[in-house]
Amino acid sequence: QLQLVESGGGLVQPGESLRLSCVASGFSLDYYAIGWFRHAPGKEREGVSCISLSNAPTYYVDSVKGRFTISRDNAKNTVYLQMNSLKPEDTAVYFCAAARRTFCTGWVTTYDYWGQGTQVTVSS
Repeated sequence: QLQLVESGGGLVQPGESLRLSCVASGFSLDYYAIGWFRHAPGKEREGVSCISLSNAPTYYVDSVKGRFTISRDNAKNTVYLQMNSLKPEDTAVYFCAAARRTFCTGWVTTYDYWGQGTQVTVSS
């Protein structure tokens, strides 16, 4: 069974950091581009970041550039999203998604497999 499981979300104060993990089971991430998306109440699901095969190229939505970093560890079948200098507007449910293709995109429709999401809340 192909599955993605996110973890690492939580409640933090503005300016703090979190690292999200996305672990794949039932398939190898070696052959998949991976995206991170977020869905905030009242908003559409948004592509936050993605990473292609061979770790390049990567993509970041403008609002997280310089604060978030995506990386992958194929040996652990895991993709990470390091989130620094968090802001209240980063509050959302964060999802990872996988697509069997070379290059990632920020488009929801690119991806075939999705995790269940992890809640990130940034509040003082």
